[in-house]
Amino acid sequence: MQFSVLGSGSKGNSLYIKSGKTSILIDAGFSGKELAKRMAVHGKEITDLNGLFLSHEHGDHIKGAGVLSRRCSLPVYANAGTFKGSDKTVKKLHKRIEFETGSVIELQDLEIRSFRISHDTLDPVGYLISDGKYSVACCTDTGKVSHLISSRLRKCEALVLEFNHDPVMLKNGPYPFALQQRVRSSHGHLANDDAAEFLKSLLHDKLQQVILAHLSETNNRPDIAFKSAAAVLPSRLHSLLTVAPQDRPTSLFDLR
Repeated sequence: MQFSVLGSGSKGNSLYIKSGKTSILIDAGFSGKELAKRMAVHGKEITDLNGLFLSHEHGDHIKGAGVLSRRCSLPVYANAGTFKGSDKTVKKLHKRIEFETGSVIELQDLEIRSFRISHDTLDPVGYLISDGKYSVACCTDTGKVSHLISSRLRKCEALVLEFNHDPVMLKNGPYPFALQQRVRSSHGHLANDDAAEFLKSLLHDKLQQVILAHLSETNNRPDIAFKSAAAVLPSRLHSLLTVAPQDRPTSLFDLR
């Protein structure tokens, strides 16, 4: 099973996952051209994708969904709330496949389970993707961690977790007070230390990769996020941590 975060942050988000002959994207927050460019870094073609799964309707997660679907005859999967909230942006899709939050979708070599998260959109979800041997969980854009989220992310070999902001940088930064409140709220984004404590609760012997994702360019820095995560891990596990950049994809990780 392979995966790469193609980019993560307020300017765009997308996660590539492949197992066997099946490859999917979780979110398409970049233009079709940019997504093709970033996949090509790993020798992958957008025309080989089998499905696109949307987590919620914010533009940094759906910007390229419509053009990608039409250009590549790609089916797009989302729940009713996300389709409703994204209609004006994505417009016509090649194929729209609606699911109920919490359901499991079998797509060739992959099994994709959605789970509810807490964000200021109509029905936001995270995803747990498995090929029967390995699993990757993607959980960003949530303002709090629930028992459900914890149960879905336990025992995954790879985690893509939100480390959005440093509270001091947010407080002293340029955001107006109302926007700061939104970011800090239970429907906003996880702070570094909260995400780190969550990560600590998910540690197990078979964990192979942890991607720190959706960092705020204004209210966070990669070194601060990494330090927060590393502080809750034994030093021997620091090598598992990777900070996902906004402007380029991460390495192509191979779970084995």
